[in-house]
Amino acid sequence: MIRTLLAGCALLPAAAFAAPFAYVPNEKSGTVSVIDTATDTVVRTLPGGARPRGIASDGKRLFISEAPSDGLVIVDISAEEPTRHIRLGESPEGVSVSADRKRVAVAVEESNSVVVLDAATGRKLADIRVRGKNPEHAVFSPDGRWLLVSAEDAEQVDLVDVKARRQVAQIPVGARPRGIGFTPDGSRAYVACELASTVYAIDMGKRKVIATIKAGTFSNGVAVAPDGQRVYVSNGKDGTVSVIRTADNQVEATLPVGKRPWNMALTPDGRKLYVANGRSNSVSVIDTERLATISEIPVGELPWGVVVQP
Repeated sequence: MIRTLLAGCALLPAAAFAAPFAYVPNEKSGTVSVIDTATDTVVRTLPGGARPRGIASDGKRLFISEAPSDGLVIVDISAEEPTRHIRLGESPEGVSVSADRKRVAVAVEESNSVVVLDAATGRKLADIRVRGKNPEHAVFSPDGRWLLVSAEDAEQVDLVDVKARRQVAQIPVGARPRGIGFTPDGSRAYVACELASTVYAIDMGKRKVIATIKAGTFSNGVAVAPDGQRVYVSNGKDGTVSVIRTADNQVEATLPVGKRPWNMALTPDGRKLYVANGRSNSVSVIDTERLATISEIPVGELPWGVVVQP
């Protein structure tokens, strides 16, 4: 079905393109649920490997971390099937793609490192050690110059110079940093610290925290609006999402979602937020204009994250 839709898009003007799809890795099911964001329904289930967790996309491919094989599964979106497996190291987790879609970064827990690959070829470009133990997320800055890395056993985020291929700084935050998001201009990063139940706003130029924002209990995933005006943070124990204004770093709303919300993603226009609920086996949909939860979509077992891709 998705292949037909994608093929049809080539015949249409840009304005007629269909709504994007949201891809959800289900860790326990070993699948990826594909959600049509126009209808908020699952339209396809793809193979995701064994225990798929982190997910990112360069527009042509899905990059999915797979813990049991210590690798990265690459899925061709148009073919709807895995095309390659790349061994990384024991227990890979979060995956991100640079804004220019040329590089992929994967946090690898047991080796305390970040592996950087060429997105088109899968070639390993670097294996960079970080100081935080059990790194979970490694997120590119919008200009691709930096990687900010969070680790489960840490009270700091590690800053990696991508060109130099080495860690150059540590920025203190709260206990167990998890999700990371940058404002579109890259001037600020927001880090959710789970055990502190707090979000830390970091001035990237000064490399220091400029605001601490109390979120819900066990704050976890982070998504930043395309216009940079809001930051969304999932709260794992509360089953909520906190909405933070970047203008004054205040929480303006707290919205109910499913059980154990984890990682999230916004549609390109910023109008919908998709939240993976690990213990509800569902994805909650938030209307960001109304600041209201509008749907809960059943997916596979133990969804870990979301990526939204046209």
